[in-house]
Amino acid sequence: MPRRSLARLYKDEFSAYSPAKFQQDVLAGLTVAAVALPLALAFGVASGSTAAAGLVTAILAGVLIGLLGGAPYQISGPTGAMSAVLIVLVQRYGLEGIWVAGFFSGLLLLIIGVLRLGRFIAFIPSSVISGFTSGIALIIFIGQIDNFLGVKTAAVDTAALKLIGYFKGGYIPDWQAIVIGAIVILTMSFMPAKWNAKFPASLLGLILATLLNWILGWSTQTIGDIPQTLILQERLRLSAIPWTNLADFIAPTLTIAALGAVESLLCGAVGSNMTGVRMQANQELIAQGIGNMAIPFFGGVPATAAIARSSVGIKSGGQTRLVSVVHALGLLLSMFLLAPLMGRIPLAALAGVLMVTAARMSEWEAIKFIFGKRFKTDMLAFIVTMLATIVLDLTQAILIGSFLAGAVFLNRIANIDISVQNVDTERLKQRGIETAGKCKHVRVAFLTGPLFFAATGQFNEAFADLKETHALILSMRGVSLIDTAGVEALHRLHEKLHKQSGTLMLAGAHEGVRRMMARGGLVQAVGEENFFWSSDQAIVEAERRGCSFCSDGQF
Repeated sequence: MPRRSLARLYKDEFSAYSPAKFQQDVLAGLTVAAVALPLALAFGVASGSTAAAGLVTAILAGVLIGLLGGAPYQISGPTGAMSAVLIVLVQRYGLEGIWVAGFFSGLLLLIIGVLRLGRFIAFIPSSVISGFTSGIALIIFIGQIDNFLGVKTAAVDTAALKLIGYFKGGYIPDWQAIVIGAIVILTMSFMPAKWNAKFPASLLGLILATLLNWILGWSTQTIGDIPQTLILQERLRLSAIPWTNLADFIAPTLTIAALGAVESLLCGAVGSNMTGVRMQANQELIAQGIGNMAIPFFGGVPATAAIARSSVGIKSGGQTRLVSVVHALGLLLSMFLLAPLMGRIPLAALAGVLMVTAARMSEWEAIKFIFGKRFKTDMLAFIVTMLATIVLDLTQAILIGSFLAGAVFLNRIANIDISVQNVDTERLKQRGIETAGKCKHVRVAFLTGPLFFAATGQFNEAFADLKETHALILSMRGVSLIDTAGVEALHRLHEKLHKQSGTLMLAGAHEGVRRMMARGGLVQAVGEENFFWSSDQAIVEAERRGCSFCSDGQF
């Protein structure tokens, strides 16, 4: 995609804007707000912070990131994937640590966007992303078991240890909390899709569960007071940034930045498929960076683009980024009008919302495709990444998965196909190319695949025996790229042939490959006269030169 400024994006979006489109944006924004309200509250709690922090995050992200984003359909806020990362980091660094890491992750995203490095985020393989997403879904689900059961178990470092702890016992479930959580789960699972399109099932589930808890006078734990302000009492202050110990926050900063970038660009890919409007990735990362640098100073948690909320906005007829702003204003209005009611929502009800959300987070279609088609390497990458996500640190998980997928990819492309043949004069005659039939010592090698460092071993083995070869023609049309190791291998082959009075000829090299060989001095060493458009031309030229290849005069 060509680079487009934010002003150009605005011009494209609003050039034909009308009152009718504004009405669509308002209705879509309010619909998104209804969907986002229970999720913002739930993800705020799931992040290890408060429901108010989740609400503040959704409001600020909706305005700041929405106005600066790289596409008209992106809706940002607290997400399940981010909350799964944050809950682990909160246990290690506390809320102030997360605010600091969130601020610097925003700065890192801003730098990546300004330097236009967003495309490198797309290099993470899909099997790794699917495994990471499924692992995060398990973390979210496991992390809500306490609230669903109405218990408080000991904090541990990983989701795997948390899950194992439930099988050891030592706690008494609260049946009232379980009933409340089950109401939400059943509502979200079985509410007809046509009803859900008009009124979000998650919001209905929270209303039913809250009414039940209030009418029956149950004592299940609730959200508590929600401050009616955008600037929370607990928030990041410049004086609290530990400038002397910033090295301690490198790992969490990288984790939050990587997840924020990946999830935002994935959301953009989904939105692009739904609308046909391409997202400007670097502008989106700039917006995410600015938003996440500002949010900690209001007491919010790190935000990223949300696929579910963005999809709702698109399906509701949203036209421009005003959908994000209207959704944020709707949430702001609910904060001031509904705060007392929201404070009565049971934590078990939020647990139900998050459990269903976690179950729906996994990319079931991608998983079915990978395992259904039995792509063994992708299956391995998926399983390893998912297990690493729930057993290890999330940063380690994505590094392990990416390393594994990268190793598999290198193994696949390192297999260069080399077919060495003697010259078939009959085949040439059928194609209208006349030869003297004296091609006894001319051999043609057809190369298919990249000639780079991982393939040079196979290349050298293929040409280990060059006896009786006075002219070796390499058909390079199937070589898409070559690196310095490949150029060195060709140099060695040329020198080997030269020592036995032979000649190396190259045919059909692509322009990029030819330039690389020229930079490596191979063109000068072999000679311009030994480069040809096709192997047929090289064969004819080799035969024309005749007995100059052979001391006995026999070509």
